[in-house]
Amino acid sequence: MDNKFGKVSRISACAALKDGKTILEDLSFTAPYKIMTPFEKENGGIQIMPLCASAGIMAGDSQEFSYHVKEGADLEILSQSFEKIHKMDEGSASRTIEVQVDKNAALYYYPQPVIPFAQSAFDSKMTIHLEDETSKLFLLEIISCGRNAHEERFQYRRFSSKVLLYRGEKLIYRDNTRYEPGKMPMEGIGLYEGFTHMANLFLSKLCDRGDADGLDRTSELKEKIWQILDEDSEVDGGVTRLTTGNLALRIFGHRAQKLQQIAEKIKEIYTSCQINHKSVMNE
Repeated sequence: MDNKFGKVSRISACAALKDGKTILEDLSFTAPYKIMTPFEKENGGIQIMPLCASAGIMAGDSQEFSYHVKEGADLEILSQSFEKIHKMDEGSASRTIEVQVDKNAALYYYPQPVIPFAQSAFDSKMTIHLEDETSKLFLLEIISCGRNAHEERFQYRRFSSKVLLYRGEKLIYRDNTRYEPGKMPMEGIGLYEGFTHMANLFLSKLCDRGDADGLDRTSELKEKIWQILDEDSEVDGGVTRLTTGNLALRIFGHRAQKLQQIAEKIKEIYTSCQINHKSVMNE
């Protein structure tokens, strides 16, 4: 099925540091997308929000997004609303995202939750290149079971989300999420386990050998995340420290808003730990 816009829908954005503040150095987009004027963050970074004139993702849609965060820049990518993947009588939709984060730069990829409607099929591939150990990443994806109130619980045909993450030339993280409810027990053990929403997060490590006080900030962050999860009875999940020192999280819940609240708390302490680490290193 052909793309309803007659061509691939694209977004390309490049953030750079200028006079101590992050700016959009380069930006381009095609229908149905455009980018709002960036919101300034207190730390000198910026938030950008792609706007879409379409009601959501339709059969045949093909999207290509590209983001580059140059040295020292701080970029956060948001979305305007929950992302709806509409019913498809046939065919599917696809999205490809390419990301480059240079040294001493930070990217927060923080979109709204995804709602796959009944009979929809969607494939996404995200490739992220972190230049070195100083490149920071906070990555979030929240996937719902569908329109539960419309009795469309796990009624979509396929939802596929592949993430490939490199630091330098080395592959340090790979997540191949692929759900086909017609072939999988989506509410069983190892899948949603009775929950309706799931959040996947990736947090890059804060330091390699500990800071000047001999403290491992990533371990400190991990313990704080466990505390957040343990104290909230509405969610269940866990955090794993990978062999590369990065953190991978999977959190289940029954409301998208609850998972967003948890993700926001985690983002706040992640940012706080980075600031504390920089302060110690500069002393």
